[in-house]
Amino acid sequence: MMFLACCYNDPDMLIDPDTVYPTRADCQDAPKSRFKPQPRRTLSPRRWKLLFNEEGCLDAAGMIKRVQRGGIHPNIKGEVWEYLLGCYDPKSTTEQRNQLRQQRRLEYEKLKTKCREMDTTVGSGRVITMPVITEDGQPIEDPNSNGGARASSVGVEQQTSNATLPKEVVQWKLLLHQIGLDVNRTDRTLVYYESQENLARLWDILSVYAWVDTDIGYCQGMSDLCSPISIILEHEADAFWCFERLMRRVRDNFKSTSTSIGVRSQLTTLSSIMKAVDPKLHEHLENLDGGEYLFAFRMLMVLFRREFSFIDTMYLWELMWSMEYNPGLFSTLESNTGTSNANDENTLKQCGKFEKKNLQAAKKEEQIPLSVFVVASVIEAKNKRLMREAKGLDDVVKILNEITGSIDAKKACRGALTIHEKYLTTVKAS
Repeated sequence: MMFLACCYNDPDMLIDPDTVYPTRADCQDAPKSRFKPQPRRTLSPRRWKLLFNEEGCLDAAGMIKRVQRGGIHPNIKGEVWEYLLGCYDPKSTTEQRNQLRQQRRLEYEKLKTKCREMDTTVGSGRVITMPVITEDGQPIEDPNSNGGARASSVGVEQQTSNATLPKEVVQWKLLLHQIGLDVNRTDRTLVYYESQENLARLWDILSVYAWVDTDIGYCQGMSDLCSPISIILEHEADAFWCFERLMRRVRDNFKSTSTSIGVRSQLTTLSSIMKAVDPKLHEHLENLDGGEYLFAFRMLMVLFRREFSFIDTMYLWELMWSMEYNPGLFSTLESNTGTSNANDENTLKQCGKFEKKNLQAAKKEEQIPLSVFVVASVIEAKNKRLMREAKGLDDVVKILNEITGSIDAKKACRGALTIHEKYLTTVKAS
C-alpha cells in the first residue's frame, strides 16, 4: 500500500506536458493535447531508473509494458526513444553506452565539419532559405552584394579553388534552401522555435543527414519527423543519430522516381488491408475513385503530424514503437540485416504486442509497419460516416480532415492491433 501511495504522490506525474512544450500565445487555436502522464501507467523517471540493474542493463520487457500502457513522461522521452528506435542495446552496460555515445558524437562532429567545409552556414547559427548554387554548380549572386556570391554559400573548397565542384556536393547544396524553407514552417506554433538557435539546430541536423544519405538527401516531410527528436534530445549529435534510426524505418517512403514515390507501396498495402477487413467500405471508396487511398498519403509520410497535436503525436509514436519493439533491433540495425525472427519465449517477453503477433504468425515476407494499420484504424473509425455521407472523394477528404485534434492515440493503436489480428486471420484463411 505504501508503494501505491508513493506512485500516486509522485510529483513527476503532476506535470502538464503543455508546460514542457508550450504553444505560442498567438497560436492558441492549435489542436489541443489529450495526453497526460498517469500514475502506474505512464513510464515515470523514477520507474525508468528502476528498470536498470547495477551494470546498467535495461529490463526491456518492463520498459515496453509501461510505455504500451501509458506512454513516457516528458522528462525522459529522449532517453527512452533512443532505446525504442534501436540506438542502444538493452543488454549493454552503462560503460558500453557511454563509449558508443562518445564515438557517435565524434563521428557526427566529423560529418558536420565536412559539411561546414562545403558551406560555412552549417554550424553558424543561421539558416539558408534562398538558393545558393545553380544546377551546373555556379554560386548564385547575393542581391545585396556588388555581384559577389553569397558568403554563406562559399565553402572552403570554392574559396581555395576554382575547380568544378563534385556532383554530390552540388546536389547537396541544391537542397540547403529547401531544408531551410521547411524548417521555418515546422512546428511554428511552439515557443521553442521562436529561438533562431533552435531553428538552426534543426537545419544543421537535416543538412548533415542530407549529405550522409545520398540516395534520399532531403524530402519535404523529413523536418516534421526530425523536429520532435531535436527538441527532446539535449545533445545535437544524439538527436542526429536518433533521427537517422527513425529514417531507417521510413526512408523507403521518401524514395522517388520520375513516376512514383515510395509511400505508394504502403498505400497499396493499406488498400489490401481494407479490402480484407472491411470489403464494403473498400468497395464504397473504390466507387468514389478512392481505392488507391491517396487521401491517406500525408498520414503515412509524416506519421500523423497533421492529425494530432505535437504532444499527442509523440505519444502516438512511442506507443507504435513500443508495440513494434524487438530486443534484437539494435543488433539488426548495426549489422544491416533483416528483422530478427527469433520467437523463443524470452524474446517474445521483450517484444511489443504488434511484433509478438508477427513473430507468432511466422510471416517470412516483409512485415507491414504498424502505422499502416493505424491509418486503417482511423479510416475504420469513420466507417458509418464515410458510408452514409461520402458521395465523392472530396467528401472522404473532408470527413478525414475533421479528425484533426479529435483522435485518441491509445484508441487508434488498439484499433490497429485489432485490424492487424483480423488481417492475419483473413490472410491465413485465404
